[in-house]
Amino acid sequence: MPAKNRILVVDDEEALRTVLSSELEGEGYSVRSAADGQEAITQLTGTEFDLVLLDIKMPNVDGFEVLKFVKERHPKTKVVMLTGFADLKNAIESKKLGAEDFVSKPYDLVDLLTTVERVLTND
Repeated sequence: MPAKNRILVVDDEEALRTVLSSELEGEGYSVRSAADGQEAITQLTGTEFDLVLLDIKMPNVDGFEVLKFVKERHPKTKVVMLTGFADLKNAIESKKLGAEDFVSKPYDLVDLLTTVERVLTND
């Protein structure tokens, strides 16, 4: 059996982190979570992840800063940005900084899981 993909869920909304983490674990992924960008960077420093689901608007360190960190230090790690502020500017900025995709909140869980699977199988 292939190794489980490791996913880091980064969002300042605890309820969203919990639901998303349990759904992803139910799909067979190995999941860790972080409440803000600083916590995400700390986890990324000690662990390799295959995918980071990353909220853009967070206190302390925002998603764009974490995205830059991931792309500099872990170029093989894929990133999907999550945001409640679904506007073209953020989507374009995310793509420019190297994000594989962009999902707006509130998102449909099936769509998000499909995106996760597609990004992880697209090398």
